[in-house]
Formats: sequence, structure tokens, C-alpha cells
Amino acid sequence: MAQPTELTRIGLAGLAVMGQNLALNIADKGFPISVYNRTTSKVDETVERAKQEGNLPLYGFHDPKAFVESIQKPRVIIMLVKAGAPVDQTIKTLSVFLEKGDCIIDGGNEWYENTERREKEVAELGLLYLGMGVSGGEEGARRGPSMMPGGSFEAYKHIEDILLKVAAQVPDSGPCVTYIGKGGSGNFVKMIHNGIEYGDMQLIAEAYDVLKSVGKLSNEELHSAFSEWNKGELLSFLIEITADIFGIKDDKGDGYLVDKVLDKTGMKGTGKWTVQQAAELSVAAPTIEASLDARFLSGLKEERVEAAKIFKSGGLGDILTGEPVDKKKLVDDVRKALYAAKICSYAQGMNLIRAKSAEQGWDLKLGELARIWKGGCIIRAIFLDRIKQAYDRNPNLANLLVDPEFAKEIIDRQTSWRRVVCLAVNSGISIPGMSASLAYFDTYRRESLPANLVQAQRDYFGAHTYERIDIEGSYHTEWFKLAKLSKT
Repeated sequence: MAQPTELTRIGLAGLAVMGQNLALNIADKGFPISVYNRTTSKVDETVERAKQEGNLPLYGFHDPKAFVESIQKPRVIIMLVKAGAPVDQTIKTLSVFLEKGDCIIDGGNEWYENTERREKEVAELGLLYLGMGVSGGEEGARRGPSMMPGGSFEAYKHIEDILLKVAAQVPDSGPCVTYIGKGGSGNFVKMIHNGIEYGDMQLIAEAYDVLKSVGKLSNEELHSAFSEWNKGELLSFLIEITADIFGIKDDKGDGYLVDKVLDKTGMKGTGKWTVQQAAELSVAAPTIEASLDARFLSGLKEERVEAAKIFKSGGLGDILTGEPVDKKKLVDDVRKALYAAKICSYAQGMNLIRAKSAEQGWDLKLGELARIWKGGCIIRAIFLDRIKQAYDRNPNLANLLVDPEFAKEIIDRQTSWRRVVCLAVNSGISIPGMSASLAYFDTYRRESLPANLVQAQRDYFGAHTYERIDIEGSYHTEWFKLAKLSKT
């Protein structure tokens, strides 16, 4: 295996799909890189790819000591290994050979508190640490991802020149990377990015279900509708790949491949973490929560098959109404409903980030996060530019829904949104994301809610007290005694 004649600029440990592609991207941008993997066949595979993709300056090592010693000081090593124990093990393996001032960067989807723990632990060895979210999948990692580094600012400065070139480049906006903030903020922001992604994907799946199940659109018509949507306000990576999926024929049989894919959605944990954080922070995130519940329910395939039999025998078919619909009008309504619901999903994600930033003192800039998500990442979309502008106009914006531009757009689309939700409900089609988004919007826009009754109930059975709308202070009423008197 060819060895570098000079020390390399950076190292990367962990050569699964993301690791390989990011290493090749770094080499492609002219930075000589050393790579290492515990399973040595992955090292050889990466070296071979580097040769085939243009004799890139990438050098493979089977031995961790030789790997570390091949990198110029202060050394910078990116790890791309599975979250949890494998990260600790990799740090343990590498830190034996590292020296004071060297830097370790975890590029995986790690729980933010683990990153903060590791930053403290390696600091005792004189090492610097970053937790860096990387989004864009294998294609993004190879061609230009969105990256969210958080932790030691000194460590970030060691690698900034590389990240600015390796990141996705968006015209008039710049590289899709920025120093996020202290501690585990980079990992936290990436986690919320993934939570928004869950919501986005669920909303798109619901749009598909309504158009296919109620509108009876064929895959050809779906491909055409989504392709058209991708030319307007919904222009995004997820809409683009959805259109692509509807156009792919099955290579193992007749028809289209999407119809042969089992309706069970997998997950790796970042969506669950997002929902747990929403509960911890007391921030409403119903769209993201609905998307997680939908994945849980999709996993109950065998139970759903049996349930369908039981309810069909009782007269409940898969679709409850068979009335014909105006396809063109339905496609337009669903487009508007999808856009309005999507605003709610992003609003919830941004509110979660702001709440965590306030709790931790991270001072995160929401407009800047929207900017680095405009390219490279899975949720990249044209409307992120609008989100950036909204926070530029008002950095203290309470909620995206009340930004004047977004408010107008929702008002213009809400009639279509309600029509789609009503049509789905009457047809027996579950659209938990769209309906949760609509409930979120309707709750947020109302000055008065029935929460007065809930608080009265709490005071009745638990003496939890209540505030009044007309007089300052905290009050308790002996409701039970008053109710008893009124009954006598």
C-alpha cells in the first residue's frame, strides 16, 4: 500500500459508507488524508476507490499507531463510527498515540451529552474535541454535505479550511457549514434536523396516500405531480427523490418498484431522541411526534393485516368512500396542504433548538442554521431561504407561523389544507402529520383555549390552584363543597 512521502493534513477513522465518501471528498478537494478502519478490508477498498476516482491523495493504514503518526501536527482525526460504545472504543485506541493539542472529531449521530462527556474526558489528556453532525447521506458525503460542528472552537479553527471546501456550496449563500456553538450543540442541531426530516417524510407519505388511495392517481401521474411540485415552493431534495421513486420500474417483476416495497419504516433513534427532548423542554412538536408514532404503527404489519380482516368483515373497507374526485383540484389542494403542514414541522424544530439553546446557553443563531441546511443535507429545500429571511427580519421571532410572510402563506392555503384533512378523515385515510400540524396551527392562532376547564378540573381534584382572567393572583376553590351544595 502506497505511503505518503510527507505527513498528511488530516485523518479519518471508520470507513463504512459515510466514512469512505467523506474521506474521498476531502482528498478530492486537495487535502492529503490518512484513513484507518478496524476491519482492514475497508481500508483496502477505500484506497482502491481513491485510485479509480482520480488517484486521489488518500493513504490507507491497517495499524492505528502508523495511522496517527502519518498526520501532521496538531493532528485532526474525524471518526465516523456507530454511536455509543464504538466511539469510546475508537477514542481509546487512537488517544494512546495522540499528543497534547491534537483534535478528535466525531462525525456520527451521537447523543449530545455523550459528546460533552467525551470533550471533558479528552481535555484531561490535553486533546480537543468536536461533535459534528453530517447530513446528506452517501451522495452528500462524497459531493458536499451540510455539516454542524460543535464543541471546542479551537478545534474548529484547526479544520475550518477543510470544512469550508468539503461542504456543499450554495450560490449567494456560501458553504453549508458553520461553527454551531459550545458543548454538544452540533449533535443536538443535527438531531433536530433529523426530527424535522421525520416530519417532512411523513407529510410527503400522507400526500402520496391521499392522492393514490382517494384520488386514484397512478404512479405515472404521481411522478408527474411531484415533478411539477419540485418546480415551485416545494422544491426540495425529498420531493425530488419522491418523484424519482414513482418513476422506477421493478427490475424483479412487473410494475413499479415502490408498490413492492414492504410498508414497514425503519429508524435509528434520532427521531425518538427529538420527541423525548420535546417532552423534556415542554415544547409542542406534534408533527414530529406523529411521524414517530406512524413509524411505530408501520412496524405492526402482521397486526394490521389481521385488523384489516376483522374490520372488513364488519363492513369497513380499506377506503370508506368511493366517490370520484377532481384529480387536478385534489393535486392542487394536497400541494397547498403539504406546504402549510411543512411550515409547522420546521417551526416546531426551530422552537426546540431555541429552547435548548436558552437552557444550555449556546446562543444558537436560527437563521444561520437555516442557511447551512440549504444545501447538501436531506431536508435541503428552497423554502429554507425564506426561513433564514424570517429570522434575519426578527431574530427573536416567537414562532415561524407569525412571521408576516409565512402567516400570509398559511392563510392563503388553509382552506385547501382543511379540505384535504376532511377528505382523508371521511375516507378513512390516516394523515396524522397533516392533521397534527393543522391542530397545532389552530391551537396556536386562538386567543382562548379550553385549557381553563382542564385547570379547573386540576384544582377540583388536586387543589392545584388557577389564575383568573380578571384579577391578579393564584386561586383555589373548594369545587366539591360548592357542587355538593348546588345538588342539595
